Formats: sequence, structure tokens, C-alpha cells
Amino acid sequence: MSAAKTKAQGIIEDNAVDDGAAIQDALQEITNQRSVPNIFIKQKHIGGNSDLQAKKGELPGLLKDAGAV
Repeated sequence: MSAAKTKAQGIIEDNAVDDGAAIQDALQEITNQRSVPNIFIKQKHIGGNSDLQAKKGELPGLLKDAGAV
């Protein structure tokens, strides 16, 4: 199994668990963003998909610094 796949196993999709609404409530409290995806890299909140897309140029460095690639 690849390292990336192993790391990805820790990701929870809110629609695949019984307490998805509670997870979204917690995300709202922590990040002021209830929607998913709610992206974190190295415990830093990046934002949602549009925020991630805006950081495309930075993404390889962020992932490398986080040890994800």
C-alpha cells in the first residue's frame, strides 16, 4: 500500500458516517466553515476546494513540507 493511500485512510467523508452533521458542526466551530471539503495540511486550515485551487502553485511545497509526498 502506498504511503499516500495509508494517509488517506484517515480522511472521513461526512456522508459516509452516522454523525456527519456533528462533524460539520465541529468544523464550523473550529474553522467557521461547515461545508466539505474542509481541507487541512499539516494541521493548518487551508479552506475549501476553491481555496485549495487558489493555492495550486503552493500545493507541491505544502504537501512536501507536510511529508505527504
